[in-house]
This record gives sequence, C-alpha cells and structure tokens, in this order.
Amino acid sequence: MKKLAIVFIAIIAFTACKEEPVKNRTIKVKYPTTKKVDTVTNYFGTEIKDPYRWLEDDMSEETKEWVKAENKSTYGYLDNIPFREELKERLTKLWNYEKVGSPFEEGDYTYFYKNNGLQNQYVIYRYKNDEDVSKAEIFLDPNTFKEDGTISLGGLSFSDNGKMAAYSISEGGSDWRKVLIMNAETKEIVEDTLIDIKFSGISWKGNEGFFYSSYDKPKGSELSAKTDQHKLFYHTLGTAQKNDDLIYGGTPEQKHRYVGGRTTEDNRFLVVTASVSTSGNKLFIKDLTKPNSKFVTILDHTDSDSYIMDSKGSQLFLVTNLNAPNKKVVTVDASNPTPNNWKDIIPETENVLNAGSGGGAIFANYMVDAVSKVMQYDFDGSLVREITLPGVGSAGGFGAKKDDKELYYSFTNYVTPGSIYQYNIASGKSTLYVKPDIDFNPEAYESQQVFYTSKDGTKVPMIITHKKGLKLDGKNPTILYGYGGFNVSLTPSFSITNAVWMEQGGIYAVANLRGGGEYGKKWHDAGTKQKKQNVFDDFIAAAEFLIAEKYTSSDYLAIRGGSNGGLLVGATMTQRPDLMKVALPAVGVLDMLRYHTFTAGAGWAYDYGTADDNKEMFEYLKGYSPVHNVKAGTKYPATLVTTGDHDDRVVPAHSFKFAAELQEKQAGENPVLIRIETDAGHGAGTPVSKTIEQYADIYGFTFYNMGYDVLPKKISDGVKE
Repeated sequence: MKKLAIVFIAIIAFTACKEEPVKNRTIKVKYPTTKKVDTVTNYFGTEIKDPYRWLEDDMSEETKEWVKAENKSTYGYLDNIPFREELKERLTKLWNYEKVGSPFEEGDYTYFYKNNGLQNQYVIYRYKNDEDVSKAEIFLDPNTFKEDGTISLGGLSFSDNGKMAAYSISEGGSDWRKVLIMNAETKEIVEDTLIDIKFSGISWKGNEGFFYSSYDKPKGSELSAKTDQHKLFYHTLGTAQKNDDLIYGGTPEQKHRYVGGRTTEDNRFLVVTASVSTSGNKLFIKDLTKPNSKFVTILDHTDSDSYIMDSKGSQLFLVTNLNAPNKKVVTVDASNPTPNNWKDIIPETENVLNAGSGGGAIFANYMVDAVSKVMQYDFDGSLVREITLPGVGSAGGFGAKKDDKELYYSFTNYVTPGSIYQYNIASGKSTLYVKPDIDFNPEAYESQQVFYTSKDGTKVPMIITHKKGLKLDGKNPTILYGYGGFNVSLTPSFSITNAVWMEQGGIYAVANLRGGGEYGKKWHDAGTKQKKQNVFDDFIAAAEFLIAEKYTSSDYLAIRGGSNGGLLVGATMTQRPDLMKVALPAVGVLDMLRYHTFTAGAGWAYDYGTADDNKEMFEYLKGYSPVHNVKAGTKYPATLVTTGDHDDRVVPAHSFKFAAELQEKQAGENPVLIRIETDAGHGAGTPVSKTIEQYADIYGFTFYNMGYDVLPKKISDGVKE
C-alpha cells in the first residue's frame, strides 16, 4: 500500500501544478480523406442525406482500408503523447495483483475463477470438496484458446451431477458463440462443437443435455446483418447439433427477438421468457416430468419484467414489476399461475428490489439512492434480519443452491477494491473470505453523494470521488461518466482504471440519470422515446453542477460513456460543445435513424422508438441523433471515439460515420480521432493487455488535451512555485 506521506506529496505536487498549467505543444494530425456518396433516404416526406453509409459495409475492402487509414492517423497522434507509456506502466503495475472469485460447488469439486494479475483471461481452478484450496488445480484456462487472449470464455455450466460441463467461447469479442462440451472428470472435449449461438445461457436438464438459444445465421455479414427471430433449442448429449430439438420460436406466433430458457433447480419446470425488446417479457413454464406436456402461460404480454426466482414443488416464486414499478416477490401455484392468482410475499417498497434465493431464504437486495441494502426473509415473507454490510456501496451475489448452508457475496465501492465475504445463512454472520492485495490506499480517497437539479426540476443523484484534500478551484481534471438507459443502474464499484485517473488528482463523477433503473420503472420510462432528452438534460446539469461548485471547469472536463452511454456523450457534445474540453464516446449508438436495421438493434425500440414508427418519432430522433447533428463551423471538444471491429452489438459503423462527420465539419484545432480496436467487440472478454493499452490512450489523450505536457503528479517538477 502507498504510505500517506507519498499520497500527500502527490496532492501537493498536483496543487502546485494547477497554479500555473504548462501549455503543451500541438501534435499535428492529418485526417484521411473520407469519400462521400450521394445516398438519400426519404422519411415521411423528408429526405435525409447519408453520405457515409458506405462505411456500414464491414465486408468491403474500402471500409477496411478506411479503418487502417484512420488508425494510422490516430496512433500517429497518440504515439506522440509524451506520458502515454508512463500511464501504461502505471496501469500495468496497479493491475498486477491476484484476483479471486467466489467458490461454487459442482459435483465432487469446488470451483473458482482466478487471475494471477496480468493474465488476459481468468482461469478456472478446482479442488476436491474434502480437500483444502491449496490442492487446487487448473480446470480450464481460456488463455490457451489463443495466444493474444482474443478468444474468451463466455458461460460455463455443469450437469446436475457435475460430471459434464458445457462452456461457450467468443472469438474476437463477437456476440456469436461456440459451445464446447467437456467431460469434467477427465477434462476432455467429448463431442463436436456447437456453433452459431447468440444471446444464450446454457441450462442443463439433469445430466442428459441442455437448453440454449440462437438465431438463424443472417444473410450477408454476421457482424452487422439484422437478426430478429430468437429460438430455444435442446441439445441431447451424443447427438449432432442439426438434430437438436426446437423448443420455442420458429413460428409467427412465437416470433420474438429474445428468447431464453432455463430449468428450475429440481428439474421439474422449464421456464421460458420471450421478449420483443430489452424491456418487458412474456413468461411460460413447461412441466418436464410429464412427457409431451404443453407450455402453460403465466404472462401473455410484455407489460412487465417478470422472472421465476425459485420453486418448491408446484409452488412458484416470482419477482415482478407488474403493477409494482419498484418490484415485489409473489407466489403462485404452477397449476394456475396467471397474475390474478398471485399472492404477495415481499410487497413493493419505495426502493428498487433485486431478489435471489438460496439455503431456504430469500434475499432482497434493495437499491437506496444507488447503494445496497440487503434484507433476509423466509419463504413465508417474514423478515429474518437486515444483513450488515461492510460499508456503503454495492453488494452482490446473494444467491445459492437450496441445500447450501452459506453463500459468498461481493462488496465494493468507488474507493474499495472488491472483496468477497462468506455469509452463514442461519446465523447471519459475515466473514471476510478474500481481500485483494492491491497497490492502492482507499484511506487517501473519498466519495460523496450529491443531489443536483436537472432542467425540469428533477433531483438527480451523483457520486463524486477524488483524493482527500481536494482544492475546489475549478482546475481539477474531471471525468463525468453516465449511461441513462435500458433500466441499467450505475452503482458504486472499484475500477483499476479509475484509480489511476484519481491518483493523478483526477475527479471521477458518476451521475445516475433518468433512463436508468436506480429508482425503478418510472425512472427508466422517464428517459425513453420522446422523453430521451431528459437523459441528456440530466447529464448537462451534472456537468454544470461540477463547474458551478468549482470541482472543475470546461477546460478540465471530459465526458465519457459507452454503448447507450456513447449516445449520451455524442448527443451532449453536439448539443453543448462548449461545455467540455474532451469527449470520449465508446462503442456508441450514434445513428438514431438506422440503429434498428443492424443485428438485434430493433430490440432497443422500447427505449428509443424507431424512425419508421411515425413522423413524430422520426423528427424526435433526428433532433438528437449525433450523426445527424454535427454542424459545420462548430468548435467541438477534443474527441476520441473508440470502438471494436467485431462489435456486433452496436456495430462500429455508428462510430465510423460519427467520426467522419466530425472530421469533416470540425472548426478549431481540437483533434477528432477514432481508435478502432481489432479482434475486439462490445467490451466483454477484452484481453487485459488490450484494456491497458486502450486506457493508456484514453487517459493520455484526455490529459494532453487538458493542457498537460507531463502527468499532473509530476508537473510541479517543471513549474515555478
């Protein structure tokens, strides 16, 4: 751990540097020439030009050459940032500590994930249940899949007796998966690999086979072509994939974009969810103990998010937000499971609920202003206790098998590296199980939650984290991060990359915007479709708060977000280019008129609506779509767009077109660059080595464009006091 004296020296050095910032030299950047093609689409009588649509063709040589040219220009700039290697070295050093996951039993073995420090992918270890962890051996090492770590492990699932395992792999970060089947005792692959599987779990039915989901292979590019009919299959061990049984999907009545299937722990029921978008699902069960049984409908509409949490015999326990925006737990008999027969077990409260079960208990994990509060109940709904957590932050992992006596949960916040605790379900005692040994001193940092007012008067929470002793002089380099969509909640968690940013005196601020799930379905819906501007207004108000309170100023502010958060950054920087110095949109949804034409993008319509819906929705989307709101002659902030060439979630064409528009129309000297990672997708499974390089580039670009020639902690070396 760093000693306090070192921390105080760093603070003093940073304070000194801000009194007289060093003016950096300008790195020359020459953008490639991006051709324009006369492409026009008519929407409800309005013609929209789309000159860079040719970049949507990820299979063309022209697009590949453009990617090479853009990366050459980008790295020509990044290579000249004087402290880029120093950032990479620090990220590498801080990353290099042992990381261990929670143990779990399967058959005769206890398994756990571990990374020795800088391994590109986590390794799965195991030891016999009656042995000590010191006897652990490697069970599966994804680092052996490919030397550079670009083939990653997706899911891993065991048969009931633990003797067989099936695991999925992703190549180059793609959402398309292959599934391999292994004899868990001998660690040998036992049959042909299953291919073309996407957005799927692996759920075993006893020991004979498993359920999985996929789409038909699309025509054209598998990385960008539209996929809209998901299907559930059953694979029997020892048979060819072409003979797998189609369980759900494949008919007009069963056409859905997302279909999932899993078995209850006792293997009595198959539970199927079917959705047309990322919000709301139908719900069905099938009794697997009765040959040729038919599906029984629990919910025949998509007006709620509902799932089966557990079962006891024929009694089902569900978590739902049907007529309960913050969710509740209900029970019903499987013989007649429709909502009119539901009985509340844990009623809805003012806080959002996430519930799990294990060891004969229900665990209600509430989100209170984006931090965790966990209550333990019995299956009659009687409160057993509130679980005492290690601090204020995010706790997760409250689930186990029916017969387990203990479970393992994680705890973290923005200044506390994630630790694992063993929890005795009967006594309620928590015991520290794993605490990481990391070169970071949480005592030198602080987080505080503030509430600021958005444009329409809505109170929005934000957590601001930085070194203790921060001087509020408006000159602190600050990253404002947000997401604001798809019911996703941003709860406090530690990040190695954020730690490096804060070590340099940087502020890391996270705003819990509307569109997220922090305050339930109403909060989510307040940032969807024709209320999407609320999200951008919340983000802009967060930036204005940080500036007004002198945490930072526009010259030292960067905004960052990924995926839907990339849209957030793109919309904010085009609406208020004066507000920030640096913009960092990652894997963003940036063409709002065409997003639904790629892969499973049409499933995002609950949040966005589509340009094909009606004229009003088209006009609204056009009004904020980042690609369509870049204006010539505008001085945009220094921008580093990041994406991956194998991103088939949010196809890289979004980022390509946005970068091309910015490069064409940028006024002033701020650089506009696009960094396109090869053999990388939307983010999951990215090798550690690539992640370190990416953040060295992002932070290097950010500090440099805030005016630094050396890292802030060293600026005092060349500045008069």
